[in-house]
Order: sequence, then structure tokens, then C-alpha cells
Amino acid sequence: MTDAEIFAAIKADSQNAEYTSRNIPPIYQVNPQAEILIISQAPSKKVQETQIFWNDQSGDRLRKWMNLSREEFYHTDKIAVLPLDFYFPGKGLHGDLPPRRGFAEKWHAPLLELMPNIQLTLLIGAYAQKFYLQQRAQRNLTETVRHYQEYLPQYFPIVHPSPLNYGWFKKNPWFEEQVVPDLQQRVAKIMKN
Repeated sequence: MTDAEIFAAIKADSQNAEYTSRNIPPIYQVNPQAEILIISQAPSKKVQETQIFWNDQSGDRLRKWMNLSREEFYHTDKIAVLPLDFYFPGKGLHGDLPPRRGFAEKWHAPLLELMPNIQLTLLIGAYAQKFYLQQRAQRNLTETVRHYQEYLPQYFPIVHPSPLNYGWFKKNPWFEEQVVPDLQQRVAKIMKN
């Protein structure tokens, strides 16, 4: 299937009827030239409203961690984005609701087939890490991120850059001191090629 065919099938899927009926398209980006893949939980409300992925405070921090400008991030064929759910799932008590079950299982595989050149996959947050690492994940997100080198070169697990994780950033300064510089080097090497 082509990207256009998959996009149409996602919109036509009864699981997404509520969104399609409100003219809300699925939010993801695939490109056959992509070399960096970003997998996270789901678009934020702002992202869904603007139809621009990572167009919020979380995206600002993610670009900082990757050492990429907005121009570099949005205007390159090297970056692809596949959330576990392509629609904003709604608000919960402590942030956004989790991605819907069964969504990534249905749509990620055919979209990944369209991107044979992926060199580095960022697994952002616990949902993405549990889905892709499964039994290989550590006992919690902090330990999975702390042991990120065990998943390289295929996967690079990181914490979600949400402002709601401010407390985690304060408790775990090693992340920005040690992990982020490694991420920046790997991203820079791919972007230069």
C-alpha cells in the first residue's frame, strides 16, 4: 500500500469515525528518505488543532534535545513521526489520555514498510517504550532511559519532553548531562549525511 492509500484507510476505519466526521485527519509523517523516526504516544490538543506535529512546548524541548531548529525539524526528508495514536485522545486527570489500544498494532507495520532507511528510532515516553521494547524494557521508564545504550543502534529511549515532567527532569539531571549530548551527536551525524 502507498502512504496515500494507508492515509485513506485510517480515515475510513470505523475506529476513527468520530475524528473523520469532524474533518480531523490523522497526524503522522512518513517519508521513504527518512532516517530518524520519532515514536511517541499521541498528538496533543494543540498539535491536532494546528495539524503540525510536535507544535507545542513538548516539541520545543524535543528540538532542543535533538539540537535542531524548527526549520531543520520541519523542512527535511530525514525525520518521520509515528505516534502510537494519530489522534488526540482527550484529557485525563494528569495530562492527556493514553493512546487507544490496537491502533499502533494496526497501522505502524504498513507505514514502517514505506521507510526502509531508518537508522535511529526515538522511543519517547513509557507507552512507546513498552510497545516497541516489550520484555526488553527495564522495570520503569527511568531505568529504561538510563540504560538507553542497551537498545542502540536501533532504538533510543528517552523521557517525554512534556512540561508535566519537570519534576522528573529535576530528579534526574544525568539525562540532560549525559543522554542528551549523545542523542545530539547521533542526530547531527545523520542530518549531515
